[in-house]
Amino acid sequence: MVLPIVAYGDPVLKKKAKKIDKDYPKLDELIDNMWDTMYNAYGVGLAAPQIGLPIRLFVIDPAPFAEDEELDDAEREELKNMRMVFINPQIIEEEGEEWAFSEGCLSIPDIREDVFRQPDITIEYYDENFEKHTKTFSGLAARVIQHEYDHIEGILFTDKLSSLKKRLIKGKLANISKGKINVEYRMRFPNMKKAR
Repeated sequence: MVLPIVAYGDPVLKKKAKKIDKDYPKLDELIDNMWDTMYNAYGVGLAAPQIGLPIRLFVIDPAPFAEDEELDDAEREELKNMRMVFINPQIIEEEGEEWAFSEGCLSIPDIREDVFRQPDITIEYYDENFEKHTKTFSGLAARVIQHEYDHIEGILFTDKLSSLKKRLIKGKLANISKGKINVEYRMRFPNMKKAR
């Protein structure tokens, strides 16, 4: 089932999310709904706070980035086959020289800005079967994970911008929070009772 995506300005997006256990109610159904919601909005990742749930859960499928011609074959293959669920993740290491990439967010439609992140991360997490993993990711795969991880920490990509950039997009952000934006997917706006 496709759920409405919470728009910029909703307090849930600024909350540090809580851990869950394997008895979390209807977890399989929730994960299925997150996939449906993400694909419906043509996203490459979706965190639970973006559907209004302050829990430490996100899904990613960065396959669309595999079309990037600048990638080598190994990275392209990795991105194509990386449909993953992260429950209670913890980034334990970030390494390398920060690099910029133009990021966007389903909760902040029509805004893209360069964000600097380190290229290599090591993360501990549970998968959808509550099996624990520790893995290292690099490049675009790491970036997608870092972006979604920020969501469960209550951080948005716009928080990482310079004060000048923030001032330049202030009006656009205000319009998003008021629902003054046209999007191709369902959204829930702060101060509005219903999704549209």
